[in-house]
Amino acid sequence: MTRRVFFSFHYERDNWRAGVVRNSNVVEGPTITEEGFIDSAEWEELKQQGDDAIESWIDDQLKNTSVTVILIGAETYDRNWVNYEIKQSINRQNGLLGVRIHRIKNQYGNTDTRGLNPLDNHQIQFEDGSTRTASSYYKTKDWVLNSGRQNMGDWIEEAAELAGR
Repeated sequence: MTRRVFFSFHYERDNWRAGVVRNSNVVEGPTITEEGFIDSAEWEELKQQGDDAIESWIDDQLKNTSVTVILIGAETYDRNWVNYEIKQSINRQNGLLGVRIHRIKNQYGNTDTRGLNPLDNHQIQFEDGSTRTASSYYKTKDWVLNSGRQNMGDWIEEAAELAGR
């Protein structure tokens, strides 16, 4: 089954590392298509249009997706737009997957510090009325330690199944 996946990340700090994931040949192909990537010129133009334009862009990108992958870097935890994307994804009943990217080397060959998991900020409500933090229900993996290049497709499928998608 083909999955449309939205990728959420801290653009300014983690764009290089997100590009490594994007260019790993696991997000484009017969089973996974991607949304949520934007180049720097488009991002700057969108930011100048204001918060409503950014929200509209995010909402459009989330349409017809079944999984949202949160690429977790050093400062992703408290990013307003990342948290908005997670909230909207929960409202859409998307599957969620956290992927730690701080160990991916940037263009200068440096890794980063491990950040907090933004899925800790969000609750999933179940049909029986119970709730759990998103991080206790959905998995968080490490791109480097858990061989993301080989396993991302399986992780995405598992997140979709957990969400019943």
